[in-house]
Amino acid sequence: MSERNDRYEKGMTVRRRILGDAHVDRAEAAKTPLDEPFQQLITEGAWGNVWASDGISDRERSMLTLALLAALGNFDEIPMHIRATARTGASKEDVLEVFQHVAIYAGVPRANHALKLAKATYAEMETTPE
Repeated sequence: MSERNDRYEKGMTVRRRILGDAHVDRAEAAKTPLDEPFQQLITEGAWGNVWASDGISDRERSMLTLALLAALGNFDEIPMHIRATARTGASKEDVLEVFQHVAIYAGVPRANHALKLAKATYAEMETTPE
């Protein structure tokens, strides 16, 4: 198997561990020829390299990801990464700390919106576990 295939397989394993089989199965089922190269890129790059690294824990990586998403205003992916905290070990208190940090360093409106999304996602997770 080539290094690229190894990275893809490793990425898919990590992606499933962090996001859960149900999420990944839905994403894979929705994949089309248009976005297949993009899906391969993020599976290899984000999941097969960055998330697969042993440099920091999944909990820390999860917290960094949420901070960066909120700070940059990439709100669409926040619910997915809030759901992932159930697998990464980042607690609700950790997430609150993350968004407080975002408020100081990137702005209160972004942190406020991210916290609103987190609250809604946690509420959804309590009523409809994956």
